[in-house]
Amino acid sequence: MKSFDFQTAIKIANQAFLLQTKRNLNDVEIIVIQGAWDREEYDQMAAKHQYATSYISQDVAPKLWKILSKALGEKVKKGNLKEALKRYYEQQLISESEKTNQTLSDSEDSPEIVPSFLQTKINDATLDTLIPDCYIERPPIESICYETLLQPGSLIRIKAPNLMGKTSLINRILTQVAAHNYQTVSLSLELADRKTHFSNLDKFLRWFGINLSRELGVPNQLEDYWDEAGMGSKVSCTSYFEEYLLAQADSPLILCLDDVDLLFPYPEIYEDFFGLLRSWYEKARSRQNWKKLRLVLAHSTDVYIRLNINQSPFNVGLLIELSEFTREQAQDFSQQYGLENESTWVELLMSLVGGHPYLLKQAFAYLKSHPDVTREDLLAAAATESGIYSNHLREFWLNLQDNPVLAIAFQKVITSPSRVQLEPLSAYKLQSMGLVQLSGNEVEPRCQLYRQYFSARLGLGTSKE
Repeated sequence: MKSFDFQTAIKIANQAFLLQTKRNLNDVEIIVIQGAWDREEYDQMAAKHQYATSYISQDVAPKLWKILSKALGEKVKKGNLKEALKRYYEQQLISESEKTNQTLSDSEDSPEIVPSFLQTKINDATLDTLIPDCYIERPPIESICYETLLQPGSLIRIKAPNLMGKTSLINRILTQVAAHNYQTVSLSLELADRKTHFSNLDKFLRWFGINLSRELGVPNQLEDYWDEAGMGSKVSCTSYFEEYLLAQADSPLILCLDDVDLLFPYPEIYEDFFGLLRSWYEKARSRQNWKKLRLVLAHSTDVYIRLNINQSPFNVGLLIELSEFTREQAQDFSQQYGLENESTWVELLMSLVGGHPYLLKQAFAYLKSHPDVTREDLLAAAATESGIYSNHLREFWLNLQDNPVLAIAFQKVITSPSRVQLEPLSAYKLQSMGLVQLSGNEVEPRCQLYRQYFSARLGLGTSKE
């Protein structure tokens, strides 16, 4: 019997999906299936492939599970996908075997039974091309980060708005240093439950310690080191890290924390936690055992919170700011998706979305899997509800509706023919979302796509539809 691996499972899922919808699985649906196969959470899938978590968890996944449930004849969800596909596979094997036995006599020389859906191919592309491992280098950033992390006690701060490639850069760097047998821990604060873990410092640091243990693949021994009443949470966390986690590391340990700006609205957490990270950085520069530690902090906006200069990790180490792709990088990106000799069209696309990595990727990936769509039609519909960016734009719209102050500020930005000044906190938050770019104290829309879409939308007001 053919082994039941992911390649087999995705063919089953695609054939079942095709029978229900008359189309093949698209890129993001395959990403969700692969994530469910690997037992990943939705936020992990989203971060790995630079999608918004809400888009994956609230839009793509529910629709996908509903269609597969109908196709497979049982309730399908993220937690039981692998088992459901395997049951369907085994049922198809039995069915095919029964059909074969009607025409072939039983013998040792009978051919292996292969269900018909395993003899078909995904029409859009192979699995490898549906989820290409595309990465565009931003020299000399990669080499600078790599060389920095080889130094004891180093710290790197990576700053860029959402969907600008921070996670891809981090994964690239961690892959490079892993070749030196460095241990790596990558933890996004997006995984924390805001209502639970951001409610007080002790809960947050316990969550932090437990997840460090999980990422390192060691048993959770938190209770052996924790003494909130006596030593306090910060000392307990430091003792756990130094005496247990760091002590077990026989090679340098890179601790990468993504989305640290999620703590900015919680001063009761960030003041002590960022001070803790700064103290770990100082220890790593002076104490022998701590020299194994290297820190990487990634955040989406400028640090607008108030921190003691001696307790902030944001004024030390190496700062890396990610910019948009250049025209040459965008051309290279398109070629990675098999779009050759497209320089003129890429120029037109960039006049709409700039060098935004995520928006470029969406266009290139869509054209790769939909060769019948013309470039002109894609651009014409881009800023509409029927365009390829509709889910991305709609999520921004919903977020603005939930925050009228930001909606009013952004309305001022897109209705002005030139850059405008905003209240600093609104400017920082809009920059973090990726809607605007800063130039000194002034802001403007990040790209013409946002100006076109929201000029019509915000003209209707900010009330819920």
